[in-house]
Amino acid sequence: MNGAFRAGALARRGFLSAAGAALVAMPRVARAQTTTLSVGSLGQAADVAIFIARKKGWFNAEGLEIEYVNFTSAANMVAPLGAGQLDIGAGSASAGLYNAWLRGIHLKIVADKASSQPGYAVNKVYVAKRHVESGRYKDWKDLKGMKFAMNGTGISAWGTLAAGLRRGGLSMNDVSTVDMPFPDHVLAITNGAVDGGVTTEPAGTIMLQRGVAVALAGDDELVPRHAISQLLYPEEFIRKKPDLALRFMRAYLRGARVYNDALKDGRLAGPAADEVISILTEATPIKDPAIYRAISPLGLDPDGLVDIPSLEADYQLYKAQGLVNGDVKMSDVVDLSFARAAVKDIGPYAPAR
Repeated sequence: MNGAFRAGALARRGFLSAAGAALVAMPRVARAQTTTLSVGSLGQAADVAIFIARKKGWFNAEGLEIEYVNFTSAANMVAPLGAGQLDIGAGSASAGLYNAWLRGIHLKIVADKASSQPGYAVNKVYVAKRHVESGRYKDWKDLKGMKFAMNGTGISAWGTLAAGLRRGGLSMNDVSTVDMPFPDHVLAITNGAVDGGVTTEPAGTIMLQRGVAVALAGDDELVPRHAISQLLYPEEFIRKKPDLALRFMRAYLRGARVYNDALKDGRLAGPAADEVISILTEATPIKDPAIYRAISPLGLDPDGLVDIPSLEADYQLYKAQGLVNGDVKMSDVVDLSFARAAVKDIGPYAPAR
């Protein structure tokens, strides 16, 4: 599993900014004071690398203090990030992010936060079990005319569903969607309000355990290494505070690597699993460790690299659906120079044995 992550990371492409290139050779210096950075958080598992790095003191070691600012949605981080009221945020390469860029709110995708690495799907396509039992659903083509629960419009889950529909010769125009929070997917499928959903954990496992849905495929299969959630730096933060940006990234990637050491055979069952589960139960609303052991955990690139082809594919889907009001280049939005510079500083990822 970890070897596959590493091989994938070496194969991926990125964009290097002039500011980031200068950081590669930047020396580390002794620091007499601590700088506080405000970091947007949803309090969910996708923030796991930040939770780990803070718990293990790696931000403090870089002379940083992390102040969490809680949000109910990543979309709500865009305005304060653009206004300089928030230093670092989390989000997804959604239609909303691209439209914000076109409005002059320039946020850079700088590292992976959640991605569907081999065996670790973030999104999965589910269909109501009643349709399987009745024969209404036999193959992907049978999804035509169905209604799907989603958690938003113009987000990565659209890319997941579109990839599944293509297997049946269908498109997004052949189904309808309704947006609702992930926990509501369970009830909506149970009571027949929808025919299926593109759902993440723990809602997916709950539906399977209750016997109300069947998993068709995850996006680790449908869209390998699908970029789901990313770390965002405002352009102004990069320009004015490149040293802080790099210091944060070094600590962040150390956390990402510990998380990868917790993964094994599609579960949180690796050498670092107990430690990571303890941190997650402390930092997120899910307080039962058994839930984290039962669910399929999200993938996270240990070098922070983002799969740009999947970003481009999702962007083209949003454009085709009329959700992006202009043209955006990935080279303008993505800057992996800080991740690459941090990897050069902390060395290659060596999985725990």
